[in-house]
Amino acid sequence: MEIIGIGIDLADIDRVEAVLEKYPRFAQRCFTPHEQEYAFRFAKPGRRLAARFGGKEAVMKSLGRGFRQIMWQDIEITGGGAPRVNLSGTAAARAAELGVDKVLVTITHTDSSALVMAMAVRS
Repeated sequence: MEIIGIGIDLADIDRVEAVLEKYPRFAQRCFTPHEQEYAFRFAKPGRRLAARFGGKEAVMKSLGRGFRQIMWQDIEITGGGAPRVNLSGTAAARAAELGVDKVLVTITHTDSSALVMAMAVRS
């Protein structure tokens, strides 16, 4: 396995919750229907959405791109069990360009933040 790129991001849970409250369309703009369905099953969806937002940022970094070149919804971070990354559209195209077979992620939380690390790999 060859590491192509590594990305890390720290997301502030309170900030994501405030953005969700002020801009309800934020969830539809940044998260896939599956991510929204997963997060909104819980009393505090902001915690899970913050982790996914940080995950998307970390994945973009691992692919050497930012949100201006990769669409938010083209990266999906699964929930329930070990998180997995599903790429589509601009994210899948960038991964193919780099020869990336898989992007691995790990997520950890505190009461106030979510830390995510992503590693783009080629077998």
